[in-house]
Amino acid sequence: MKANFKLLVLFLSLGLVLQSCSSDDDGATTSAPVITDFEFGEGTDHSTDLVADRGTDLHLEANIYAENVVSSITLKIHSHDDITLAEGEEAWEFTQVYDDASYQVINATFHEHIDIPATTPAGEYHVELIVVDELGNSSEVEGHLDVLAPITISGFEMDETVVRGSDFHAEFLVNAHNGIHEISVDIHAHDIPVGEGEVEWDYENVYSDYHDLTEAEFHKHIDVPATAPAGEYHVTFTVEDENGNIQTYESHIDITA
Repeated sequence: MKANFKLLVLFLSLGLVLQSCSSDDDGATTSAPVITDFEFGEGTDHSTDLVADRGTDLHLEANIYAENVVSSITLKIHSHDDITLAEGEEAWEFTQVYDDASYQVINATFHEHIDIPATTPAGEYHVELIVVDELGNSSEVEGHLDVLAPITISGFEMDETVVRGSDFHAEFLVNAHNGIHEISVDIHAHDIPVGEGEVEWDYENVYSDYHDLTEAEFHKHIDVPATAPAGEYHVTFTVEDENGNIQTYESHIDITA
């Protein structure tokens, strides 16, 4: 009888221990995902220098370590309030949730490329990466991205009028951190009637003497034939860099008799 009683006490004690362990498990908490090695930069060469040209793609990568299965990864990119829009530019921000099967694992490597529109204003942008696991635990990392204009044209000056048979001057500064490939000039008329003794005039020229320079001053004098019809002409300057990026500047000039 005593032996049976001792055995009963032993089973009851074991049950209490197991229940206690189960209760501890039910109340256990797990840590939020850990994000390491967060990097981003120009997408072409998987750069990590935190800059990218507008009109190209941005490479982003991070390692994620989680005790629970990852539920979603959210990427957000937005500009700071002090960025102003120039002509032809459009405000840009990016938000995307990645919740496909390749990321819904215990540990994941985040690797994506996103396009930066060519109309994006240059300046500093805030980058956020947010990871949420299936229990709702979340972590986030952030950084700053400098979006650059691959080509800038500044200090533009050009004569407003020119007498046919003479020349006019045009000048401006070019900055192209990928190197200048060439600068071209195109001049054409706006439906100007051609009179007696006049010859319709269009001008196109490519200047390759700036090749490989990252900074240059364009300063040229362009001859206007004495037979060019008088009127308003459209002038387009085009700068192309070594990566194929193009920046144009448009103006007008009046040719007088």
